[in-house]
Amino acid sequence: MNENVLRAGLLATARSMASSGLNAGTAGNASVRCARGFLITPSGRSYEDCTDSDMALVAMDGSWQGPYAPSSEWRIHRDILAAHPEAGAVLHAHSPFATTLACLRRGIPAFHYMIARFGGDSIRCAPYATFGTQALSDAALTALEGRNACLLANHGMLVFGSVLRSSLALAIEFETLCEQYWRA
Repeated sequence: MNENVLRAGLLATARSMASSGLNAGTAGNASVRCARGFLITPSGRSYEDCTDSDMALVAMDGSWQGPYAPSSEWRIHRDILAAHPEAGAVLHAHSPFATTLACLRRGIPAFHYMIARFGGDSIRCAPYATFGTQALSDAALTALEGRNACLLANHGMLVFGSVLRSSLALAIEFETLCEQYWRA
């Protein structure tokens, strides 16, 4: 797909993450696979203040191009895209209910049949590691084995899908399940 189209879609997705309640302020990030690596939201920038050209282009070796540095979580996005050829887009959010459960360092059991939507009979919580580190990326990859979503201890949620639209839908479904589990 054309890189300019992907840039516009990525920015629209990031803005939708905020408007749907998945993120507030500059929290969270999103990426989309492209021919030259992946595009990712910039670090510390309000999505409302961004333009399509502000999305950082990151090569699989970690080098990047753009007016702003890529999200500090670029390693997780790169590693998921490398490990999961079926992944076309990755979203990370600090949504209220997923983050609440993540702060308790609790996975989500099969309390509802929709848990299966994420690839298994539970949603795992990756152990704590400092944001932006390879250790966090490694922990996330382990928690994602056989799954397309996980919690990151004391941090938030992580989901991936084939395209931006399906990844956003998964993130919204995931937050809904987190809320239901919290309420249960």
